[in-house]
Amino acid sequence: MSKILVGLKRVIDYNVRVRVKPDGSGVVTDGVKMSINPFDEIALEEALRIKEKGGATEVVVASIGPADAQQQLRTGLAMGPIGRSSCKRTRRSSRSPLRACS
Repeated sequence: MSKILVGLKRVIDYNVRVRVKPDGSGVVTDGVKMSINPFDEIALEEALRIKEKGGATEVVVASIGPADAQQQLRTGLAMGPIGRSSCKRTRRSSRSPLRACS
């Protein structure tokens, strides 16, 4: 049988008002509630439906990001997948995520 891998991205919660930094270099993320990207959550729900129908043996969630992304992985795991994988990126670089995390 097959496995399904679902990527989860950590984003600012959709109920939070986004504020731009005073210097215009990005958005303020300190003290802001973060959550799973809603589209990734839909993908995870569909992967679980496929598994329930017998189309796959395992659903695994994965995330690439800071250590704080562990909370979003835990939320995803609470929905029912069997496994998880994470890759910690401590700083932004021009390297691709696959090369930075291997």
